[in-house]
Amino acid sequence: MPFSVTVRDHIMIAHSFTGEVFGPAQRLHGATFVVDATFGADDLDPDGVVVDIGLATAALSEITGSLTYRNLDDEPAFAGTNTTTEVLCRAIADRLADRVADGPLGRGRNLTSITVTLHESHVAWASYSRSL
Repeated sequence: MPFSVTVRDHIMIAHSFTGEVFGPAQRLHGATFVVDATFGADDLDPDGVVVDIGLATAALSEITGSLTYRNLDDEPAFAGTNTTTEVLCRAIADRLADRVADGPLGRGRNLTSITVTLHESHVAWASYSRSL
């Protein structure tokens, strides 16, 4: 993936975890994440871009908007799942991949991958990468 474009948003969620490994995070708590979505391509499209930044920003914003100010414990899509940072990265990447497959975000583009990174703080973050 020699070329990439990254867009950014954020989410504010509530959730809890199941399992002793999570200690006090087993209780309901809030989290705010900075969300980076990186679109990769082996080559540029005929217009000389990886992805339309406006469309990519709008797609990410739609996805983060569907998650923010939600208690993820109550969301059917996450039923029975610990919504760890890693799990949320995958969920957002998969939802972006659906938009690439279904619409103008990917149509006519040479996109090969998406990487989503959730920054928990300035010293800790997690990522998930997937092929398209």
